Amino acid sequence: MLKIQAISAFEDNYIWFIQAPNSQATLIVDPGDATPVLAALKQQNLIPVAILITHGCHDHVDGINTLLAHYDIPVYGPNNEFIPHLTHPLIEKEEVTITGFPLITVMDIPGHTKGHIGFLIGGGLFCGDALFAAGCGRLHSGPAKVLFESLQKISQLPENTKIYCAHEYTEANLKFAATIDPNNKDIQQRIIETGLLRHKGLPSLPSTLDLELKTNPFLRCDNATVRQATEQYTNQTLATSEQVFTSLRLWKDMF
Repeated sequence: MLKIQAISAFEDNYIWFIQAPNSQATLIVDPGDATPVLAALKQQNLIPVAILITHGCHDHVDGINTLLAHYDIPVYGPNNEFIPHLTHPLIEKEEVTITGFPLITVMDIPGHTKGHIGFLIGGGLFCGDALFAAGCGRLHSGPAKVLFESLQKISQLPENTKIYCAHEYTEANLKFAATIDPNNKDIQQRIIETGLLRHKGLPSLPSTLDLELKTNPFLRCDNATVRQATEQYTNQTLATSEQVFTSLRLWKDMF
């Protein structure tokens, strides 16, 4: 089995390490800061073999230069965003083979940024800032429709897919989710469980797609309660799930 761990960076970022079975070989996902990465590699005697980048925001790529000064390794990332030292530009459904690791499949999930991708590996989705635990990314490029379609695509994955996003936003996102759907028992239970994890200093991630489908309002835009709450907030009739999503995203920006 893959060993996956979250390396904390900045105030709330997670840089993911994916370690091959029975090996020290490690993939590094979205290293926005090289300092904690280098420290963890040294402490655990890990051997980085590649960098995987979901999108070009600075808090996901700023550590690349320093890491490459220490290790001569390839950089995989989206083909239509600027990624420093990108060696392997990737497109939708492309398959990446790295010795010792399961096949990695590229998933095109734009919306937060125009070229945002995710990496499917070993039953997990490394989704950067597209989908968060109980939330989703802000719209840095393009209309809400683009991110809505990306999240719809993610929602079609197997429900046991583990969700490895890049920020510890879960508690704040759950407050918003509970405002929209206050009688949702899954949300209330998740608030309790997340609080216990964070009190112990543990990540609230990974999540699972099954849990997101039950508690994440941005994946539940076809739910009557979510729609009604959003219509009440906007004082508008919202005829489609996409319209609900668009209004939800604006609501969350102001929350």
